[in-house]
Formats: sequence, structure tokens, C-alpha cells
Amino acid sequence: MNVYARVIFLTATMVFLSRVSDGAASKQEAGAIVTDLHAVGAPIRPAPADPAIAHALQQISAQRVQHTIETLVGFHTRNTLSSMETDLPKGQGIQAAADWIASEFQRYSEACGGCLEVRRDTFTESPQSRIPRPTVITNVYAILRGRDPAQAKRMYLVTGHYDSRNSDTLDDHGYAPGANDDASGVAVSLECARVLSQLRPAATIVFAAVAGEEQGLNGSRHLARLAKAEGWQLEGVLNNDIVGGNTTPGDRLQDKSAVRVFSEGIPASATPEQAKLMESLGYESDSSSRELARAVYDISQTYFRATKGSPPFHPVLEFRRDRFLRGGDHSSFNQEGFAAVRFTEWREDFNHQHQNVRTENGVEYGDLPKFVDYEYVAHVAALNAATLATLASAPPAPVEVRVVTKNLDNHSTLEWKDGPGATAGTRYEIVWRELAFPVWQFSLTVPEGEHRSTLPVSKDNVIFGVRAVDRAGHRSPAVAPLPER
Repeated sequence: MNVYARVIFLTATMVFLSRVSDGAASKQEAGAIVTDLHAVGAPIRPAPADPAIAHALQQISAQRVQHTIETLVGFHTRNTLSSMETDLPKGQGIQAAADWIASEFQRYSEACGGCLEVRRDTFTESPQSRIPRPTVITNVYAILRGRDPAQAKRMYLVTGHYDSRNSDTLDDHGYAPGANDDASGVAVSLECARVLSQLRPAATIVFAAVAGEEQGLNGSRHLARLAKAEGWQLEGVLNNDIVGGNTTPGDRLQDKSAVRVFSEGIPASATPEQAKLMESLGYESDSSSRELARAVYDISQTYFRATKGSPPFHPVLEFRRDRFLRGGDHSSFNQEGFAAVRFTEWREDFNHQHQNVRTENGVEYGDLPKFVDYEYVAHVAALNAATLATLASAPPAPVEVRVVTKNLDNHSTLEWKDGPGATAGTRYEIVWRELAFPVWQFSLTVPEGEHRSTLPVSKDNVIFGVRAVDRAGHRSPAVAPLPER
């Protein structure tokens, strides 16, 4: 079908679908159109907005973001090693910061009738390259349990690291404001907790602030291993690190409408056999982390729109695990086999990261609040909150997704099973994209109750995925099918 024919067909299809909704189309017409939809597929469209989620996003406050960042900067240093120092003035150091974060989670919990379980994951890290002596590290997190007993085991987690550093990562006394790196990410986690604690999605959401990132991802590694050991059904992790929208005067290349979302391709936890299979299938870009990133993009299309000629705030999918020469806490979760992505501002200014506060030759150094754009952080928080609330409200993703490869033909038959906890009303949507395209392009909604579909679309020319959708339009991440003979 050429481009003009496709446009004509899609126009006719939209007219027909409007007739279906009005009850004007016959069953014979419906059968004919379904056949054509199998042949072409409908272009991917944004899901309908959930009014409760949209209302929660409106409560995200740049002023609250500013308060969080300025409060964290006010602890003078949040260097992880400062937990062992007893000569710091009262109210300084990382332990004071941990206490304040816990008190904020507790305050949000009181506002929602005790809906949050506020916890500390405290451990002693042994000496290593950036930890010269045994050091106490504390992760602070709050759990919002899902309302549906069948789905409450499913979990999504958002985090930022609350530790900071200056030019010397071993300096446990010197001023280390860490406004962008990473009080901004902690502000995202706290804002998500504040506004989403007023909702009760089906699945569970965890809001975290971890320490030890600057010493070697120590806190997130411990929390990820804790999640693995305790059997958390952790389906996605959103790590926010350096999301302040740097505002260095004169920098004209910063894009305040964009946030980068990094995701791994071949999973860090994959065995050699699993990695070889992914490569042979052309699935290097279809790991669970990559599908989580696509879900972030998909959800952004629902809740962010262009206004007054300005482009909509949007994620830019970066198909690599992280930036060159740097790392982040999402990698700790990747190592344990969890889907995890990293949010980072579009253009970093390295004069305002890992630097002592000073001015040299007219250049200001140091990670100070004046270089943070609080409205930008609020946009990042809204994107995180929309993603968490949508995925925690969506049905569980399908399991045992397969594409039948018994015969050499140009048709594609897909099969799948319900994910654990799937409820009545769950339907499935087959999505696909051309091999070189980064996001899903076409979709076909399968009738409720069906778990198999055959499309006259060559499996050799596209990547398929299957995702679950509820009656309100909440979509799970897609799952790429494995071949089955």
C-alpha cells in the first residue's frame, strides 16, 4: 500500500470507527475493517488522560522543588563520609539530611492518613577506593502500597541520590551544596511522593532517596540487592540524577523542553546465552529497560502538550546505559536484573558538578542553587509522576509472549498469557515498528478475552510487542515476543 492509499485508508478507518461508536456500522462492515486493520495497523495515538493523574500533576510545585533543594543545600555538606563525623556543627552533614528527608515522607504520610510506610535501609560499607574507613550509609524510602491485593506485589520505584561532593570526593567537611547533583533528583522523588500519595493505584510505588552515589553507587547497590533478596516484583526504576535544567548565563544550547532518558540495550544481568539470543533476534533495543523508556515517551504524549507556540516538554530517548565517563544509580538496579532508566537534563555544565565553590578567571564554579531552574525540575517531576501513576494503574504486562515461527511465510502469529493479577477488562494491544525506528509506530487492539492474533505483516520487517491495556486506557510497557516453533 503506497503512502496516498494508506492516508485514504486511515481516513476511512477513522470515519468508520466513529460510526462504530455511534452504532451505525454493521457487523459485516466491522469484519471487513478488522481485516484491513490487520494489514495496515492504526498509527499509535496517545492514550486518554486519566483525570485523577492529571489533577495530581497539577499539584506539582516549583516552589516546593525550590524549598527541597535549598533545604538540602543548607546542610552544608551531604558527603557520604560525613556520617562518621561527630565534630560537624549541629544540622550539618548527611545524617541530618537523611533525618529531614524521612520527616518529609512522614509528613506526607500523615496528610494521607498514614498511607506511606517510611523506612530506612542502613548498613555499614567496608573500606574501598572512595571509602577510607567503615562508613554508615542510609537510604530513605517510602512505600505506597497498591490498593489491589492481586497487583500490590507489582512495584515501581523513583529515586535520586541525596549525597553530595565537591572537588575532593573524600572531603567530609567542606562546602558541597549539590543543588543540581543531586538535590534536584531528590526533589523529584519527594514531589512524586507528595502528590501521588493522594492516589491509590493498583500496584505499589516506592519513593526513594539513596546515599553513597558519589562514592561508587553504594547506596543504590545495597537497595537493589535488598529488593532482590526480599523478592520485590520491581517492574521499573526511574532514576533522576542532574535534572536541574542548568541555567549558566550565556549557555544558549540548553534545551528546557527536553530531558534525556538513558536506558541499557543488552541487559547488564544477561547471561552470554541471553545476550546472544537478543542479538540474533535483533532485540538489542528491546530490553525491559528500553521498553520502560518507550513507556515514558508514550505517557509523555498524553500529559504534555505544546502551549503558546512553545514545544511540549518531552523525553529524548538515549539508547545507551549512561553518559561517557559517568555512571548512575539505575545501573545498580540493572545489575540485579531490574528495568531501570536515568533522567538527566539536556546539557550539563561540568563547572557546576564536583567542584569547590569558587570564581577563577571570571568563571563561577560550584553546584549552587542559582544555577537550577525550578520550573524545569517540576516538569521532570511531572513526567516521573505521570509515568509512575500510569504504570502502577495499568494491568500487568503479558507473559510468555511468543511469535510463531513454524513456517516460512509473510504472516505473523503472536500468542501470550495474562500477567499475574490481571483483572477483568484487561485487553491486549499488539504494537510494532520498523526495524530502524526507535518507538512504536502501529498498533492493533485485540478483542477482550483473546490471547492470540495473526497479522499479514512480515515478522522479518518489524519488531513486535504486546502490551496490556485496561478500560481506562492505562497501558503497560510492551513485551517483545520470543520465537516459538
